[in-house]
Order: sequence, then C-alpha cells, then structure tokens
Amino acid sequence: MTEKLLNFRAEGPDSAPPLLLGPSLGTSYALWDKVAPELSVTHRVIRWDLPGHGGSAPGLIGPGASVGDLANLVLALADSLGIEQFVYAGVSLGGAVGLHLAVHHPERVASLAVICSSAHFNGAKPWEERAARVRREGLGWLVESADSRWFTPGFTVPELVADQGAADPAAYAACCDALAAFDLRSRLSEIRARTLVIAGREDPATPPAHLREIADAVAGSALVEIPGASHLAVAECPSAVLSALRAHLGGGARLGMAVRREVLGDAHVEGAQARQTPFTARFQDFISRYAWGEIWTDPTLSRRERSMVTLTALIARGHDDELAMHVRAARRNGLTAEEIGAVLMQSAVYCGVPAANSAFAVAQRVLGEEGD
Repeated sequence: MTEKLLNFRAEGPDSAPPLLLGPSLGTSYALWDKVAPELSVTHRVIRWDLPGHGGSAPGLIGPGASVGDLANLVLALADSLGIEQFVYAGVSLGGAVGLHLAVHHPERVASLAVICSSAHFNGAKPWEERAARVRREGLGWLVESADSRWFTPGFTVPELVADQGAADPAAYAACCDALAAFDLRSRLSEIRARTLVIAGREDPATPPAHLREIADAVAGSALVEIPGASHLAVAECPSAVLSALRAHLGGGARLGMAVRREVLGDAHVEGAQARQTPFTARFQDFISRYAWGEIWTDPTLSRRERSMVTLTALIARGHDDELAMHVRAARRNGLTAEEIGAVLMQSAVYCGVPAANSAFAVAQRVLGEEGD
C-alpha cells in the first residue's frame, strides 16, 4: 500500500456497486467488522483507515487539517480503485466526511448514510483542548475513557479500544483540528443524495438531536434511532445498523420490484401482488429482495443469459408453471423463438428428453399466445 493513499480493505465482487465505509476518530476499519461482510454480499465494500489509524500513514495530514482534507484523501483512494461514483456510509468523523462529500462533490455520492455523527461537533474549543493535550501527553488518557465515550455501561470491544491506544498522536490531533473547524449546518439543504441518518439513543457524543438536525435539513432523508446504542452503534448494535443500511441501499425490495416488473411485466407482478396475503407477504418480499434485487441485478450476466440459465434450470426440475412465466420473460429479455427452441434442445441432451418434451409443449403454448 502506497503511503500516499489511505489504507483500506476491499470485500465483495468487483462487479458490484461500490460502497465506501468511513470510521470514527480513534478506531480503524475494524469498526465495521460485524457489518461489512454482510454488506459485501451485494456491494463492493471499501472500508478505510483515518491517517495515523490502523494501517494509514500518519503523514497524510498535519496540524490544521480539515474534514475537506480527509474527503480529498477518500476521493484519491476511490480514484486509485477506478471508482467514479459510490455509496458512502460513515460513523462520527467518517460521517462528517460523507456530509462534506455530498455537499462539495455531489456527483460522486450515489447515496449517503450518516451514523452517530453531526453537521457540527459542539464548537472548536473542546477539540482544540483535546488536540493540545494529545500533542503533550499522547493517547493513554483517552484509552482509559474510551468505553464510557463509545459504549453503554458494561459493553466494550477490546480491539477498538486497542486501536485508540495504537493511533499516532500527531495524526489523531490533526483529526481533532478537523473536527474543531467543521460546521456544515448552513449547507445541509444542498444535499441531494438519498440520505439515511442513524442515531444511537444513548450517544453522549453526537446525541439524537444532532442527527435529527441533519434529517430535518436534508430533503427526503430517513432517520433511524437505535435504542440501547451509544456512539459506536455499528459495533454495539450491528444487527440494527445492518437492517437500516440494507433497507437504504440499492439492493433491496424497491430495486428488486423494478427489475421484476421489467423482466416479468406489470400484469404478472400486479397479479402476484393482488394474490398476496399476510401469510405470503414475507415470501414475496424475500423474492423481491433476493432473487430480483440481488441476483437479477448482478451485471456479470446479461438478462438474455440469465433467461437461458433460468429456462434450463426450470426444465431440469420440471417446474412447468414457472417455465411458462420465464418463457414470456425470455421474450421480454430479447430471446427469439428460435433461441428459446435451441435452449430446449440443449436441455433435451443434458436434462432428458421427457423433461424437454414437456418444456416444448409449454413453450409452444406460450409462444402461440403472441399471435392471439
């Protein structure tokens, strides 16, 4: 890793939509350990370290640094990875970086999640005092108070507390300088990225009122408050944070429903919705999120190719009712009748003649409907 770039960890397929995850002051990208692997199922997750934290070189910033300087380092990292536009989620100082990017570089931010953060951090004085003390004494005194600042009583994550002690004091103090100078309240209304705001209800550092201030100013944003969570809610309540992020990210039921309509047609989807009952609603949501929102949106295969694979699988298993639906879908995805026939012939060799015989009957009936 070059010392001119932030240290990072990449997870998930290169073909998936990129998602950048920013850490809080005093932690490394290990802050996301309980969330990032799950998010990497649907996204190319890039989690990065602040200067002087984790594996990032301390010399990337110096005294008088700004949140804009950190945002520029994030953009340089994205550029080095060939990432033009990305989804961004960040905690505390990492969330402030996300707000700066959304205001100053809106073309780069596809959507934004701001977690236990703020558009301001209670003025410059406490951060200036902290920076001065860290430059004099180092970080030992902050390690002693880490649990009370980050977590609810009785909870801890030893690895993150260790990160606090291992950070470079000069780089940590420069990050304090950035927090001291940060105040984006007057520009929050300029943010156009779809925004999720997450607050820890027990957070003393950035209390829920700070997150509500962001949500009130950013048009169309959503606010989630997590009970029992303090400042590092990502580590303390990962399941709740993950649920909120999944609902916010593009790989959910909303995108899946759009793709489902494009492939199967409005009439089919509306019919399925009309038949939905409380008993089947959870299954319908699962299909929209998983099959249509994750698998059918993966750009590795074209929709034509996916139709060919799907037809073959349905023939092999003898699912004739589903086969009829996907013959229609294959036509919507651009397959000709001759190409569908070729798939059925291929299936006759590898799935068996009786299965292909039934499939030809289904396909002939469906294709005949086009002339009605």
